[in-house]
Amino acid sequence: MIILGTILTLVFSAVLIAALLVAAGVFTWVERRVLGFFQERLGPNRVGPFGFLQWVADTVKLITKEDAAPPGADLFAYRLAPVLASAPVLAGFGVIAFAPQMSVAALDMGLIFAMGMLALTVYGMVLGAWASRNRYAMLGGLRAGAQLLAYESFLGLSLMGVVLLTGSFNLGQIVAAQGDLWFVVQQPLGCLLFLIAGTAAAHRLPFDLQESEQDLVAGFMTEYSGMSFALFFLGEYLAILLVAALATTLFFGGWHGPWLPGPVWFGVKMGVIAFAFIWVRAALPRPRYDQLITFAWKAALPLALLNLLLTGALVVLGGQP
Repeated sequence: MIILGTILTLVFSAVLIAALLVAAGVFTWVERRVLGFFQERLGPNRVGPFGFLQWVADTVKLITKEDAAPPGADLFAYRLAPVLASAPVLAGFGVIAFAPQMSVAALDMGLIFAMGMLALTVYGMVLGAWASRNRYAMLGGLRAGAQLLAYESFLGLSLMGVVLLTGSFNLGQIVAAQGDLWFVVQQPLGCLLFLIAGTAAAHRLPFDLQESEQDLVAGFMTEYSGMSFALFFLGEYLAILLVAALATTLFFGGWHGPWLPGPVWFGVKMGVIAFAFIWVRAALPRPRYDQLITFAWKAALPLALLNLLLTGALVVLGGQP
């Protein structure tokens, strides 16, 4: 039975990784098409119907493109950085409960593990910036590190209200506790703060100043090409999907929903939240870097603490666990 369970876990892990890689590729096509609609242009429309196979063509191009390191780069760190930017996000999906008894590992501290894996991606950015020996890249890496410190400060706090309401860090138990009422109703401020911090953790516009084209060329990715460049982008799009999966799990009822199977409901909710990332990118400009950091420390962090204080008071007064 132990051997059979191990085999099933390995098979499920392989299927999940393959599905996530395909989903990340398709999401790039969806984003380009949606941005084209918002900006009144066509977007990809040559390879396949409606340009659907553009992501396949881009993948082939990146795989076959030369991946040359710049002169003076630290080769070991230079090659390791893209892996650190993408592999931890894949690991973070291992604790996501897509349906009852449908996760790679139902850890009691699953929420902490997922948050840790999401935060680890910044090490790949900083390492890649340092290893490139490029001033623009180094500025992007420093911005990424400072942004992590600012937004991780309230990312975890925004989730503590959910933990107080359920008394657990297990993602499956958190979803099960939302059978009657989604936590977005009880924790609207916590949900909003998590989505803001999650956007910053995924390094998405308007929080992508570590790769701002206007002043840093491509930031920490300036000296990367080929598959190394692709791994950085893969990490970014996987981070979007991981944040969407966590938001679905923590605030929008996870697999709960009428008629359809649980995994389908989970995928639909996750897709809607991921689409919101594209909408925000199309609608909002980048702030100045000082505005970005000031918002985190002077606005979002106090609001997260206030939300935690009010939730704790309500839990104590209501006698909840």
